[in-house]
Amino acid sequence: MSALPVRRRWTGLPPAAGAAVMASGIISVGLSLTGHDLLSLVALAVAGALWLVLAADFATRLVGDRGRFRAEADTPPALNAVAATTVLGARLSQLGWQGAAALLLALAAALWPGLLYAVLRHWPRHRLPGTAFLVCVATQGLAVLAAELSDADHRTWLGRAALVCFALGLLLYAAALARFDLREVTGGAGDHWVAGGALSISALAGSKLTASPEWTGAGHDALRSLTLVALCASLAWYAVLLTAELRSPRPGYDIRRWSTVFPLGMTATACLSAAAPTGAGWLRPVGEVLLWIAVAAWILTFAAFLTTRLGEDPRSP
Repeated sequence: MSALPVRRRWTGLPPAAGAAVMASGIISVGLSLTGHDLLSLVALAVAGALWLVLAADFATRLVGDRGRFRAEADTPPALNAVAATTVLGARLSQLGWQGAAALLLALAAALWPGLLYAVLRHWPRHRLPGTAFLVCVATQGLAVLAAELSDADHRTWLGRAALVCFALGLLLYAAALARFDLREVTGGAGDHWVAGGALSISALAGSKLTASPEWTGAGHDALRSLTLVALCASLAWYAVLLTAELRSPRPGYDIRRWSTVFPLGMTATACLSAAAPTGAGWLRPVGEVLLWIAVAAWILTFAAFLTTRLGEDPRSP
């Protein structure tokens, strides 16, 4: 098999493929929190490799195919670039690689304003699919990584920036929810799960802020309450979406299924992370159970993804 067909199989991926990095990265975080370090590093390696492929694709389109780049930058899946970068950065920070994590935060923060503005400016007036919630996910991704680095490097300004992103992310979630097409719950192709996943990453950001010694008194209590509310709401979404999947099965691989795996992993990780700082110890066993569900979904989706890419005709566009 020549190098050209192999390369063509792994280029031209749509922005929705960024959710594969997000799913792999957050499952790596969750596995690390439960002591499964080797499995965590495997998931991290997959996330890192996919991120490099997508970053190269992103740069190629920016330089050589500006028309396609502009068309895709106007759509919510473009924000996967920001979210994927922050999730990968959060795992690297967890490993103690603060320099690399800070570099990824700077990159994500540079991409975020332009992409967010383009997406909001081109939001259609009709009801929106689950990808609309990526405006929240990308913003909360910045909050999570900024809060991680604030604690690791004792930089209070990063903690304050994380708090601003956390608050803005909640507002953006409300805006997306008001436009969300509820018919997606029973008919969506996978990205409808982001309706719950956006609350889960909000809860994860809240848990990082709650755990920080920077916030005390009434501020700490408010963060704890918001974290628990967001997490309980995400668990409610989880139950609703899972019930809908069981009642209306949607078999077959679709790249948007990575946007199902990511919320599964994010909800598990948010439970694991929030248990200690919120004092809700019951969240940890819930998170452990949900994590293995997410790992199973990740394995199945990754296998289908590889089969699709390797079986695809390299001459196809």
